[in-house]
Amino acid sequence: MWFMRQAGRSLPEYRRVRADVPMLEACARPDMIVEITMQPVRRHGVDAAIYFSDIVVPLKAIGVDLDIKAGVGPVVADPIRDAEGVKRLRDLEPGDVHYVTEAVGELVGELGETPLIGFAGAPFTLASYLIEGGPSKNHERTKALMYGEPELWDELMRRLSAITLEFLRVQIAAGASAVQLFDSWAGALSAEDYRASVLPHSTWIFERLRDADVPRIHFGVGTGELLSLLSEAGADVVGVDWRVPLDKAAQRVQPGTALQGNLDPATLFAPWEVVADRTRDVLSRGAAAEGHVFNLGHGVLPTTDPDVLTRLTHLVHEETER
Repeated sequence: MWFMRQAGRSLPEYRRVRADVPMLEACARPDMIVEITMQPVRRHGVDAAIYFSDIVVPLKAIGVDLDIKAGVGPVVADPIRDAEGVKRLRDLEPGDVHYVTEAVGELVGELGETPLIGFAGAPFTLASYLIEGGPSKNHERTKALMYGEPELWDELMRRLSAITLEFLRVQIAAGASAVQLFDSWAGALSAEDYRASVLPHSTWIFERLRDADVPRIHFGVGTGELLSLLSEAGADVVGVDWRVPLDKAAQRVQPGTALQGNLDPATLFAPWEVVADRTRDVLSRGAAAEGHVFNLGHGVLPTTDPDVLTRLTHLVHEETER
């Protein structure tokens, strides 16, 4: 078990370390990456560490003018909406993210037997940030380009897929034990659109990670209707958000696919008895899957009491040792 966004604002030690340091600077400093990644492992006793970074880090590394604004998220100064913009996206080289190699190497040594999960943003989600210029509720410019200029869309997705693949390969080469592909905005798509315009590119990434011999996790938010396609892309594990019970999700993924999730993050604000009951229900339903990695159905919310996360970790360990 581990928690998405376990290294983050819910921890007072994280807030102290990050106090005056911009997010993208923190993501490029090995000392900070190591410290922040280790914090939840020390505090909660989770079974895995998740590499501290952000999905736009490889875009910043190849020269995209972007920043992460507090309370907003990634903001792109010059959104990509035409062929000239797409051509500006060059390949990612390992030297562009040398700090990732250094940080992962240090983390692997410090973690010992505890695995480190690497991650990257999926091409569709990266494309949406680049086209919209920042977070979007409706992804209208993204969909307009996808529907209206399919050849340009495919070229953009090919370039982003190559960048994502290299970012994951750098983490694996440095010692990451598993990787997760985050497609945060995939739930904005219909199954038909996902299959036609996104699935081929995510599949391309997973196929080229097969030889790395590490578990591959695929997660998206609001993707209940896409679970079979997320699985079809080739992941070993499919992350499920809180909207679909795990026993139902197990019926939607490919045979042999494990599930990850999926306690609603908001549950952690309820009385402990409710948290415990709902956790046991997730564990019970997860037994229907080929394998189950306990997690939340999305990231830890910033105002979550970290003591509840520690207590939850202990509960899951106690329940699954029986």
